[in-house]
Amino acid sequence: MLKITLVKSTISETPANRKTVHALGLRKTHRSVIQEDTPVIRGMIHHVKHLLKVEEAEGATKVRKRKGKKAQAAAGAPKKAAAKAAEPAKTEAVKSEEPKAEKPKAAPKPAAAKKPAAKKKES
Repeated sequence: MLKITLVKSTISETPANRKTVHALGLRKTHRSVIQEDTPVIRGMIHHVKHLLKVEEAEGATKVRKRKGKKAQAAAGAPKKAAAKAAEPAKTEAVKSEEPKAEKPKAAPKPAAAKKPAAKKKES
């Protein structure tokens, strides 16, 4: 596991560098994330190494923080989430009972007229 810290701002960087830093999970300066040590992550780090500080994190586990209403709903009511998961199955069954309207088939395009072959000049 790698502990990656953003030590320099991305304000004066190219859009590609900003997106790379964002893809690593870094949003603000002096914030750290823990990522797995994979070739993909190593390549991203190498691309923006002038902005980062990278340390080996022994025994660390990757923790994802969820924010917003979705996180509160998922954490507060696991029974409701199970009920919501069952609802799409009911709606799919109702949808399958509806007759499907067939689209009219388009007429094939007429073939283009062939031009006569050019005659060769004999010298």
